[in-house]
Amino acid sequence: MRLSQLLPLRQQMRLGKAIGRLAMKLVKGRVNTAKRNIELCFPQMSAAEQAVLLTQNFEETGKAIFDIANAWWWPDSKVQQHMTIKGQAHVEQTLAAGQGVILFAVHCLPLEMGARIFGQFQPGIGVYRPHNNPLMEYLQVNGRLRSNKGLVAKRDIRQMVRSLRSPDVIWYTADQDFGRSSAVFIPFFAVPDAATITGATTLAKLGKAKVLPFAVVRNDDDNGYSIEIQAPLDDFPGENELEDAKRGNQIVESIIDRNRAQYMWLHRRFKTRPNKDDPSLYQ
Repeated sequence: MRLSQLLPLRQQMRLGKAIGRLAMKLVKGRVNTAKRNIELCFPQMSAAEQAVLLTQNFEETGKAIFDIANAWWWPDSKVQQHMTIKGQAHVEQTLAAGQGVILFAVHCLPLEMGARIFGQFQPGIGVYRPHNNPLMEYLQVNGRLRSNKGLVAKRDIRQMVRSLRSPDVIWYTADQDFGRSSAVFIPFFAVPDAATITGATTLAKLGKAKVLPFAVVRNDDDNGYSIEIQAPLDDFPGENELEDAKRGNQIVESIIDRNRAQYMWLHRRFKTRPNKDDPSLYQ
């Protein structure tokens, strides 16, 4: 991976596209999961349109291998040659007012690169899952600290709150299925009862922080990356965490819709059912 970051970006992306198409033939379980997620979320699309999106998603997944390599090993000067940022002022103004920033992100495929780009102007703190493999843990920690301050394990709420009250910036995602604990069942695209965590409300309250939607995409020409930070959400957190979670899912959907092919459809987003006896959506 480290050697691959020496290749020109467009050459990386061509190779990544081929790797993604090969993966479709080798990891049938993941293909079936992504296919099912697309069917569930976009029933209005024809079968042919869904098939095109599925293929594009695996091509983008192959490209993401190089996004990670670039995020971990590119020097800052090279990062800056291939990036655009919009909305930095929202972060700077929020911090200047003495409030922490929760970057409300989604698991898009170039997210690793998005964090590296963000750190070029405002180093922050990532919320992550420590890797079980010691080598991968070493690589991801050192790679993610190239231009950011630190990492916090996703279950360490106390440290997240302390960071926000500093005030500081953390990344936060609520778009995956983390099980039944602390989850509510609300709409996600066309699925009416997706298990969704309500942690953004808790963090914003305890950390006295503002929530700012954060999006990153790999540009259509495959020759760079763009991030956009939106203005802080008004009246968030609200009086009802269920309504906050619904609002959060609507924001997640709007970010995904910027480039549906670059979302991590490989995750079993709907594995937890409202009732334990409900049949799996992946059978």
